Amino acid sequence: MQQQERLLKVLVIGDLGVGKTSIIKRYVNQVFSQHYRATIGVDFALKVLSWDNKSVLRLQLWDIAGQERYGNMTRVYYREAVGALVVFDMTRLSTFQAVLKWKGDLDSKVAQSNGKPVPAVLLANKCDQRPNGLCPKLPKLENFSRDYGFVGWFETSAKDNTNIDAAITCLVKNIMSVEDERASNEAGGAAAAGSVLVLPHFDYNTKEKGLSGCSGCPSLRKQRDSD
Repeated sequence: MQQQERLLKVLVIGDLGVGKTSIIKRYVNQVFSQHYRATIGVDFALKVLSWDNKSVLRLQLWDIAGQERYGNMTRVYYREAVGALVVFDMTRLSTFQAVLKWKGDLDSKVAQSNGKPVPAVLLANKCDQRPNGLCPKLPKLENFSRDYGFVGWFETSAKDNTNIDAAITCLVKNIMSVEDERASNEAGGAAAAGSVLVLPHFDYNTKEKGLSGCSGCPSLRKQRDSD
């Protein structure tokens, strides 16, 4: 059976200097450098995943510059995105305080076809610098991520390659779950249309962007706990 190719546009957002470019380069190219320049506007990277025997995923990672939240271009950059990584720097409290502004910006400009927010995973990056970190000042990220609609959270380090693959795999699993559910609903709707008159459907909940979602990928957490 021939595998189907699917293009998934994933945003990587967060304040300036939190390590977004480093995370992408570690994931796509397996390299790390201390000397990346600040991204101007937006940059792109592509990772091809043989997801299962039915699907090859072309994961298009959009590296959004940290200062872009203050401009009007994010609406253009976010268009047709199906998921996001929201990144903060564990050593800089201001970058954590900006997380909800990024999440709000994301949810106001892109959504699933049913009006719900696209899946987003929270990354507490630079965990290799834990001695300089904010652990005592951070809320419990398990509760925080659940309360604010993230589908999971991970402590990550692009330098040490900690949890980069696990975090993105968690996000892709959630995206694929959404995509499969949408395809199933469309197939069901098509089947129903053949036998009954289908009236226009108005989704009165479209504007209510409820921040719901589980707090992580249990399968990944079990795997991580057993390592």
